[in-house]
Amino acid sequence: MTQQSPQVPSTEPELSGVRNFRDVGGLPTVDGRRVRYGVLYRSGHLAHATADDSAFLSALGLHTIFDFRNSADVKLDGADVELAGVRHVNIPLSDPAEGAQFWRMVRDGDLDQLRSLLADGRAAARMTASYHAIITERTAEHSRLLHALAEDSVPALLHCAAGKDRAGLSVAVSLLAVGVEPEAITADYLKSNDPHRRYAFRRSDRSPAGRSGEVMELLSPLFDARAAYLDAAFEAIGKTWGSTDRYLADGLGLAPETRERLRARLLDEG
Repeated sequence: MTQQSPQVPSTEPELSGVRNFRDVGGLPTVDGRRVRYGVLYRSGHLAHATADDSAFLSALGLHTIFDFRNSADVKLDGADVELAGVRHVNIPLSDPAEGAQFWRMVRDGDLDQLRSLLADGRAAARMTASYHAIITERTAEHSRLLHALAEDSVPALLHCAAGKDRAGLSVAVSLLAVGVEPEAITADYLKSNDPHRRYAFRRSDRSPAGRSGEVMELLSPLFDARAAYLDAAFEAIGKTWGSTDRYLADGLGLAPETRERLRARLLDEG
């Protein structure tokens, strides 16, 4: 049974071992309603959650945690901590072998290798292409997510590794489905740039050279939340399906009654 959700803003904590956590409540819809507080959360992975972090998350009354990481991500950062009574659903939005060599080079490559891999706009172009591909190629996964949210899975926490890209797109798709204004979706997405939210990325070279200004500048497009990336996802919807409604109906298989149930789960009374 879906739990009752608070109708007032929740206080955003700074969790010690979980990056990029926030409640997406309060975002406005195009028809004047708002996302309910306490029903949809987003974050980075929960592998390093402290005892205090776990206590806070447990107190949210979560029904389901949706983890969009693949097996390679879990091997790198670790499995999520277990929260008693909370269902954990893994829906990988990328293949573990996809880009494995690329990310190994990002972690271990020297400056010349990083230049050849990332310079001259190549890093940003890779991110743009990734957002486009997740929208057009992962419709079954996003359909599964939205149907679950419509049925019985809230309050829910959506996360990937950093809580920026795969979780960011999944949150964006969920918000589009209930009519949240695209500008509000983008504003929430860009919060992932706040210094205390950013993914704690580890380079194998811990020397000053390994994290020099040039190295960090080369890497930044991979770890930034940029409006252009999310715009690429929205453009993919328009080019592939013609409209958001067609994307939701034909791409994700959402019937009108499912969208209404989703709106009832996620939005305030209006």
